[in-house]
Amino acid sequence: MTTKKITLCLFLTIFSVVYISAQGNQKTEILLVGFDHLSQIDNGTPSSNIFSPKKQKEIVKLTEKLKRFSPNMIMVEKEPSEQAVVDSLYTSYLENKLQLSNIEYGTSETYQVGFRLAKMLNLKSVYGIDHYESTSQSLLNSGKNIELFKKGMGTLINAARPMKKSVQQDSLSIYDYIKTMNLPKYVKLSHNIIFNLPAYVMDGKFSEKGTNTVDIGNIDEKYIGAEYITLFYNRNLKIYSNILNTQLAHNTNRILLIMGQLHIGVLKDLLEDNPNYKIIEASEYLD
Repeated sequence: MTTKKITLCLFLTIFSVVYISAQGNQKTEILLVGFDHLSQIDNGTPSSNIFSPKKQKEIVKLTEKLKRFSPNMIMVEKEPSEQAVVDSLYTSYLENKLQLSNIEYGTSETYQVGFRLAKMLNLKSVYGIDHYESTSQSLLNSGKNIELFKKGMGTLINAARPMKKSVQQDSLSIYDYIKTMNLPKYVKLSHNIIFNLPAYVMDGKFSEKGTNTVDIGNIDEKYIGAEYITLFYNRNLKIYSNILNTQLAHNTNRILLIMGQLHIGVLKDLLEDNPNYKIIEASEYLD
């Protein structure tokens, strides 16, 4: 048998084994829901109060919609290192010993939606998969083609800010706000502005007034926009790793992920390329 034939046979054998193995594995379904953090909606006015009867009713509607997905794991924007604290709070919540209004960030979607839904579904807990880093959008403010980035950022702000204001004034429900934010066009808009558009910017410097806690070593200022993208991508890769390892540790197959909306596009890109996962669109349940 010639070398070419042996190589072809080996390739076909390996391909068959991989294909059969993949066919036999059940994919983990994951529903990603992006939020404008609920804890940042309350601006001190009665109409923006997350604990008001009206807003609580809106959150219950959102939670009931997501309940139809029947997840057996809920992932939230907490670090794995905080899991013991999360578990303790959740246990108190199950026993009706915890008032969310009495804890720090009790208005956040982690508690308002995550805890509420987990209790509805009799889940053991919710699971933190975040990796805390801070990079402000104002960090990138100089360089060649900076006007393209600033224009794009303006487009995002002009799309999101009026909706948020409407929620604060009670003219738009929290349910409709979150539903709209998860439409493909808004996920693509925010993803493009943070993970694509900055690459146009070159020969600049990061603003001394901007915030960044990500250590990626030396910054190549010629490619300052690409470096900016790296800061955001670095954090999200670590979040992605936490997602994979948390699922693996608990062997779940239907995951609801609750995160800030800016994370959704990049995490979807990563999960779409993972043959062990199947992404469920938010629009299937936020209808």
